[in-house]
Amino acid sequence: MKRKTLMLRAVVFLIGIAVLALCFFGLPSIFDEAAANYPKSIYLPIFIGMYASAIPFFAALFQALRLLRYIDDNSAFSDLSVKALHVIKYCACAISLLYVACLPFLYRIADQDDAPGVLAIGLVVAFAAFVIAVFAAVLQKLLQNAIDIKSENDLTI
Repeated sequence: MKRKTLMLRAVVFLIGIAVLALCFFGLPSIFDEAAANYPKSIYLPIFIGMYASAIPFFAALFQALRLLRYIDDNSAFSDLSVKALHVIKYCACAISLLYVACLPFLYRIADQDDAPGVLAIGLVVAFAAFVIAVFAAVLQKLLQNAIDIKSENDLTI
């Protein structure tokens, strides 16, 4: 089991490094290009939203690593795991809301450039974050029910 969680940890680290590289290298170059082509009132809220969404993203990655540690320690069915899923759920909701808030500004860019794909990318990111939030909520509820059943069985024996 530890090999599988080790692989998942490596994937989480790689995702974190990729997003960190995007924040430090990719977004500034896109920012420079947008500054040359669009007014500040259009592109600045988008980049603020993108950088702001990195905070809950890394918080969720940290909670995912904690969840993997709980699995390694054979304490996956604990209140700590439920709390980690709870934090992941709210981080995913925050990311989704930040991208939904950026959609009107993305619409103005898509309308100006006649490129609906820009808006579609924002919708996909917002929808993916929402799906992750729903999935974390379902897992949280299932895990809480399993913990309740386990504690109930421990009391009857």
